[in-house]
Amino acid sequence: MSNAQPGKLFYVIGPSGSGKDSLMKFARSRLGAVKKIIFAHRYITRLPEMQGENHIYLSHEEFENRKNQGFFSMYWESHDLSYGIGCEINLWLTNGYDVVINGSRAYLSSAVKIYPEMQVIFVSTSTDVLRNRLLKRNRETPEEIEKRLHRASMQCNIEYPHLITLNNDTDLAQSGAAFINLLTNSDGIRSDESDKFLP
Repeated sequence: MSNAQPGKLFYVIGPSGSGKDSLMKFARSRLGAVKKIIFAHRYITRLPEMQGENHIYLSHEEFENRKNQGFFSMYWESHDLSYGIGCEINLWLTNGYDVVINGSRAYLSSAVKIYPEMQVIFVSTSTDVLRNRLLKRNRETPEEIEKRLHRASMQCNIEYPHLITLNNDTDLAQSGAAFINLLTNSDGIRSDESDKFLP
């Protein structure tokens, strides 16, 4: 049994196009070697992409088997895909490691019941910035983009005591530094230890 003070769980959410994945990648590249912070991989039934999230691919059959065996601490469905967070994060938290996960807004109410003290970071952008980012990635029609924008506006009404909103309208270096500051100036790494990781 570990005598370490339990770590903090950071649950990062944001609408598609908000830049959440870019912020996670930015912070991980600078903090991934820090001893007391871990960026957890998600298990997803989606084939890996060169530019996408660095997740662990599972077939639908593998995912269901792991879920039935209790290998996930959290799991949800979205857009015909299954997402899971491994139960290994519980060991990390128990041993005093801060853990950062790429969460789901739709799953938030369920996640809170499991981890009531977790810190939620909501990555937000203005409608115009979000529209421009979605147009630039050229994945959807203008009509589909407007539907995404509507869903994003509905996601802004989040009520949770441990919630921080991070505006990501600025360039990645600036918003990434703010994101790192949120992760390292909690109860974990001291700010004077994390300064060298900022741009």
